[in-house]
Amino acid sequence: MEPLGQDEIRASFVNCTRGEAKGVTLPARPEEIPWEKREFLGWRDPKAAARAYLVLPYRGETVGLSLRAAPRPKGRVLLSNMCGLCTTTHPLSDIALFSGRRAGKLGREGNTLGIYACANLACSQYIRGELKSDVPQPAETLSLEERVFRLEDKLHRFVERVLESR
Repeated sequence: MEPLGQDEIRASFVNCTRGEAKGVTLPARPEEIPWEKREFLGWRDPKAAARAYLVLPYRGETVGLSLRAAPRPKGRVLLSNMCGLCTTTHPLSDIALFSGRRAGKLGREGNTLGIYACANLACSQYIRGELKSDVPQPAETLSLEERVFRLEDKLHRFVERVLESR
């Protein structure tokens, strides 16, 4: 991913108002992010745990999505779940349902889309082995390049669905 500045990150959001984008709590200083090892920039808002953000290159532009993390369900029988982006298996507490308003008319009507993903949005680090899950992983024969492609494909499909009505 190409390096982005704070203004570029704020200007990228497609499913929230300009005022909401202006109020986004940005991640660590952009100059400290290892951009060359990231397929997307994802972070949880440290001031509001239910808020999350994704920013990624999509069809020649930078697209940002404002998301909400659903509260963890109580009384679930599942002990683990798989990220819908990087396919890393995690304890249930480390997977979150993120939902975001759709862009355009459908979003203004309250229409949303969701995806189960790593609660810390660190998928790029999991596919590279920089972070490890506490749950044993199924054997994977894909190369790093193939895992990166799969992650980007899943991200782009999600963004495409968010932007459908724009």
